[in-house]
Amino acid sequence: MAKPSFLSRFRRPGISVLRLEGAIGGAGRLGGPALSDAGLAPLIEAAFSKGRPVAVALVINSPGGSPAQSSLIAARIRRLAEEKKLPVHAFVEDVAASGGYWLATAADDIHVDASSIVGSIGVISASFGFPEFLARHGIERRVHTQGEDKSLLDPFRPERPEDVARLEQLQKVIHDAFIAQVEARRGAKLKGEGLFTGDIWVGQGGVEAGLADGIGHLVPVMRARYGDKIRFNVLKARRPLIRRLGLPGAAEVLGEALAGAEEHLLWSRFGLQAPR
Repeated sequence: MAKPSFLSRFRRPGISVLRLEGAIGGAGRLGGPALSDAGLAPLIEAAFSKGRPVAVALVINSPGGSPAQSSLIAARIRRLAEEKKLPVHAFVEDVAASGGYWLATAADDIHVDASSIVGSIGVISASFGFPEFLARHGIERRVHTQGEDKSLLDPFRPERPEDVARLEQLQKVIHDAFIAQVEARRGAKLKGEGLFTGDIWVGQGGVEAGLADGIGHLVPVMRARYGDKIRFNVLKARRPLIRRLGLPGAAEVLGEALAGAEEHLLWSRFGLQAPR
């Protein structure tokens, strides 16, 4: 084994701080990449290797989003944690709900603020239906498919019971995977009934339900555990060059508007506004 260099003996131990903020999956906001596995991969890799950290801290503020991306991101974090043999700690700000809580379960322990929202362990699908509007205005809907289920839950035709049943089957698969993740990571810490109904808990309520381990914030908790001389290495995604120059194109502006509207809906479910 190689001996540590002279300078490394005087280097303070470090904590890699990885911020996971925003809706998960979909189009990224103009200020940075999407909260997706592909977009976060370089930062996650750096968190476990840059500066020889003694631990990784996840700062989470997310109302959820794509279940697949939530699973992929959490799996990447766990894979590297086991490979590097590094502990992972999660700190929740406003909310870690639905997919946001899935990310939190990638940590070995979870700390929340007294006002943090956690939970929402469920699956939701929301849309609108317009068949009567089309008929009232004499608009004819023309759809041609190969495969009788290709236009599943088409919002421009009356809802069919068989479509709803099929959707519920798909949701159950995702919900079961979510439950398995929480049970595998939280295990005997979970307490009480109704944890997987989609309900939410605030602060100490989340701790009492076993969804979190305590009330605490990043700096004091990490200093108490690793010493006052610990240093924090905050990892941030670089903004796209066009944004750094202040020159967004029309397509980017449109994409930002659509992504912003979808993200607003996710945050508003918990009475919160999307961070700017």
